Amino acid sequence: MLQSDPDITVVASVSNGQLAVQALDKHDIEVVILDIEMPVLDGLSALPKLLARDPDLKIIMASTLTLRNAEISLQALQAGATEYLPKPSASRDITGDSPFKRELVSKVKALGQARRRGVRRPGPATTAARSRDSLATRTAAAAAAIPARPAVPITLRRPAVTPEPVDIIAIGSSTGGPQALFAVLSSIAKLGGVSQPMLITQHMPATFTTILAGHISRIATMEAREAENGEVVRNNRIYVAPGDYHMLVESKGVDKVLRLTQDPPENFCRPAVDPMFRSVARAYGRRVLGVVLTGMGSDGAKGSGDVVKAGGTVIAQDEATSVVWGMPGATAQAGVCTAILPVNDIGPWIYKMASKR
Repeated sequence: MLQSDPDITVVASVSNGQLAVQALDKHDIEVVILDIEMPVLDGLSALPKLLARDPDLKIIMASTLTLRNAEISLQALQAGATEYLPKPSASRDITGDSPFKRELVSKVKALGQARRRGVRRPGPATTAARSRDSLATRTAAAAAAIPARPAVPITLRRPAVTPEPVDIIAIGSSTGGPQALFAVLSSIAKLGGVSQPMLITQHMPATFTTILAGHISRIATMEAREAENGEVVRNNRIYVAPGDYHMLVESKGVDKVLRLTQDPPENFCRPAVDPMFRSVARAYGRRVLGVVLTGMGSDGAKGSGDVVKAGGTVIAQDEATSVVWGMPGATAQAGVCTAILPVNDIGPWIYKMASKR
């Protein structure tokens, strides 16, 4: 499947995690695609062995979309995996010009480029490795496939002399997002937490978002759960957009209410960050803090413009700590950011802004 792309070289395709570890000793590999379920050594057990040999290796966890595999994938992301990709259960949905293949190829190329840029992990290529079970590839040509981003001057907005208090914190993320979210939310928790509600749109399918909310609850000082249509937004809560639904906020009398919609995807995504940002800008005006974390594409950039037009504040993750500086890069280049920060500085920045209320 990957071999059909001229910009990707598959250097090994093996049947278990132990052979994947051995392949890393023999080949110069940038990206590994690792199945969760394998004989001899499964994906979660192989992960630390691979990272021990190469801490900067980019690893995509691939699994069929079950509750168990979603939980294991999130554990793998916390343990150092870079990305996850739900794998169709039917083989016909993997081969050919399938959505799965297109997404896999784009992720391999993006992560190969990130490897060459030397992206730093939050907290603790030549190309892809996955198991057929486990496959290892090199993306030496991926640099040509994804041209180096031309230097674009970044203009920061001058912060208001007396900024409005923050009433809502809205965060958007995609590739590399779970790790960034864990880093940001854990740092806020260590500082004592915030009381404002948080909305999180992470590009993820259903099932995965359920598990993500559970992991966030264990990290943050606030209850986190998937949003439910019609529920009132309350302080000390984190709401995660469910897979396949846009999460919006509407004013209803004195309350702010969550609306889940299956309106068409935006930026090829549902849930998407742009509609969430547009809605909080309408509902909260100047009292919005928008945060754009690592991710492919440009989702969140237009919505950030709406937040700023309404008088709110937007910050973005910097390129050095982003797995893919697509979403935060597009937002930064739009000139709407008050700050562009390393991921480990974002939590303290949010805490400082939220504490001014």
